[in-house]
Amino acid sequence: MSIIETIIDIPVEHERKVCGQFDSHLKKIERTLHVSMVARDGEIKVIGPEHATKRAKSVFSTLLELSRRGEEIGEQNVDYALALSFEGKDGELLEIDRDIICHTINGKPVKPKTLGQKQYVDAIRKKMIVFGVGPAGTGKTYLGMCMAIQAFKNGDVNRIILTRPAIEAGEKLGFLPGDLQSKIDPYLRPLYDALYQIMGAESYLHNAEKGLIEVAPLAYMRGRTLDQAFIILDEAQNTTQAQMKMFLTRIGFGSKVIITGDQSQKDLPYGTVSGLDTALKILADIDDIGICRFTSSDVVRHPLVQKIVKAYDEYEAKNKSGGRDSRTEKAGSRMKLSR
Repeated sequence: MSIIETIIDIPVEHERKVCGQFDSHLKKIERTLHVSMVARDGEIKVIGPEHATKRAKSVFSTLLELSRRGEEIGEQNVDYALALSFEGKDGELLEIDRDIICHTINGKPVKPKTLGQKQYVDAIRKKMIVFGVGPAGTGKTYLGMCMAIQAFKNGDVNRIILTRPAIEAGEKLGFLPGDLQSKIDPYLRPLYDALYQIMGAESYLHNAEKGLIEVAPLAYMRGRTLDQAFIILDEAQNTTQAQMKMFLTRIGFGSKVIITGDQSQKDLPYGTVSGLDTALKILADIDDIGICRFTSSDVVRHPLVQKIVKAYDEYEAKNKSGGRDSRTEKAGSRMKLSR
């Protein structure tokens, strides 16, 4: 294996962003690609096997271009640029970065950050109903909200409806004080948070008073027909089969629907079949319905979240391959004890 040395030019004004604080990005690339690097005076010297140095050069070219576009380079950008380089898709991160969906209230552009997110956004543009399924932190709800607000601003729809089933996350919250709105607000808080960040609280309240933006529990959808609306059903893994069917049959002309959920985080009573699981099976072959499945590589929160999701996926896959779930194992141990 031949060891070569190559020089990568990084303009001084971009060096800090590309290399990271205390050269943290540099060290991560070194560890991943098994090369040695030295950054000095706008140059990075890379020493290692030929294929690894070429890969390092490609990763740095991608990060430099992102920096030139004004992006802050975080650990997630570095991880994803490295992952794409191993798949031979080096330039695709820059293509993804060109797709600006909208801007937040502070003027920050909202863009897809992974190939999975890009496919999700494209599916929303093309399809009438889109399922976004995958782990936490993949941007399913946030990107859906961005697309809804942009469609509303462009006049493609007349109103936005955001809904989710009101089910506690494994806890019994008991009697909640206050009026009806106070009781349901805790369940809908994640939707409000995204809405405020993109649209701003003042604009949201103004449109909500006119009935143009509605945030409500899923139970409020029964008996309605929703025309010319952009509808987002969040936390769909907590719907029953009857609730999912009820929701899907509310859709009218000129509407667009996004259904998001994480099949690994169900809060339904034991033995209840998730409406999301059933819908994904029976609607997969229908035209104008898109199904986007996110993986741990699409997680855009703190890099530790990506590692946690991956660890849980591996653990659950290992348990499934064993042929018995935890409940079966516990039942077996109780039978042994009783004997």
